[in-house]
Amino acid sequence: MKSKYGKFGKASLLSLTALLLAAGCGNNAESNEGGASSSASKELEEVKVVLDWTPNTNHTGLYVAAAQGFWEKRGLKVEIVQPPESGADAMVASGAADFGVGAQEGLTLAREQDMPLVSLAAIIQHNTSGFASPAEKGIKEPKDFEGRTYGGWGSPAEEAVIGSMMKNQGADVSKVKFVNAGTADFFTAITKDIDFEWIFQAWTGIEAEQRGIELNMVYLADFDKRLDYYTPILETSEKMIADKPDVVRAFVEGASEGYEYAIEHPAESADILLKAVPDLNAELVKASQEWLANKYQDDAPRWGEQKREVWSGYAEFLKEHGLLKADLDYDAMFTNDFLPQK
Repeated sequence: MKSKYGKFGKASLLSLTALLLAAGCGNNAESNEGGASSSASKELEEVKVVLDWTPNTNHTGLYVAAAQGFWEKRGLKVEIVQPPESGADAMVASGAADFGVGAQEGLTLAREQDMPLVSLAAIIQHNTSGFASPAEKGIKEPKDFEGRTYGGWGSPAEEAVIGSMMKNQGADVSKVKFVNAGTADFFTAITKDIDFEWIFQAWTGIEAEQRGIELNMVYLADFDKRLDYYTPILETSEKMIADKPDVVRAFVEGASEGYEYAIEHPAESADILLKAVPDLNAELVKASQEWLANKYQDDAPRWGEQKREVWSGYAEFLKEHGLLKADLDYDAMFTNDFLPQK
């Protein structure tokens, strides 16, 4: 999605675009404290998790898990890396990385292309993305998109989502001008020829508030429950689950403890992320972390919990709009089995 995280947030949708158009992976962080006596007496197993984009508050729980020793005490030494141009999905599917940060959009289309990826946890329980525009433009709901210019990245998924939301209000997507805005900065683009773009509230929306820019947000989840999908997610490969289930469990449990810490201690977690990635905007990270603290788990019984109807709903949406052809095994696409029991 264009500008989902400003400079950071095109990850999941750029990987989605690659999958759609082609039809057919940084920073390191090592555990440095904690550790149970059982792991201290034996060599830690080294694994790699690849991010979907430059580090941001979607990833805080991972950096917390590393810094607080939540993986080390489970016998793991976890390296956090940024993705190459081929994307996190490709690295995980090929075995170049053991785990990755992805999104339901990309994993669904990857499964159609026989990439054996499996979602292990929903990092954020509900889709917090939406279409943003300066308040003075008066774009408050999908029907207001008519006659406007949308700045995107050139994927058929964009028109499908926008068109579906507009159709529900009797509006016509053919009256929207679609422009490929590429990597243009959101705040620059909306002062020129672009009326609205797709962003995440947790990053670009928070930055807008800090800049004193009032935005109208049209959230996807408010207009079609099938668009309330999981983004981002933690993922691995079927091979990893089959060959090293104990490692998968240790990784997920450590990550879970990291995100639970971030939920309970947003300020301290923001400091941990900033210590690991000091080039980030500290004010933005702290505000974003505070906003996300209640969003990670939200109304789920535990952090990371996933529902089958969310996976099937989004796939059915894609099929309805001709973006997905195959009949997928939804139960094979995700698992809650490695999450800690409550």
